[in-house]
Amino acid sequence: MQGQGAGILGSLLPLIIIFVIFYFLIIRPQQQQAKKHKEMVEGLQKGDKIVTSGGIIAEVVKNEENYVKAKIDDNTIVKIDKNYIAKKLES
Repeated sequence: MQGQGAGILGSLLPLIIIFVIFYFLIIRPQQQQAKKHKEMVEGLQKGDKIVTSGGIIAEVVKNEENYVKAKIDDNTIVKIDKNYIAKKLES
C-alpha cells in the first residue's frame, strides 16, 4: 500500500513542479502587468498624453467609466475604450 502512494506522488511531482515554474514565469508577471495597466488607466487626468494600441497619440480631455475622451488635434475629440490605451507619455 505504501509503495503505491509514493508512486502516485512521484508521478505527480514533475507536473506540480512544471505548474509552479509556469506560474512564476508566465501567469504572475502577466497579472502584475495587468494590474499596473489598470492603475495607470484609472489614474489618467485631463491633459495627460496617451498612446493607443493603434499608435495614435492623444491628449486626455475627460476620463469616463469605460472610455476616455481624447483630443487628437484642435478640432478632433475621440472616445477611446480604456482597454486600447497602451501607455501614458511622460512629459
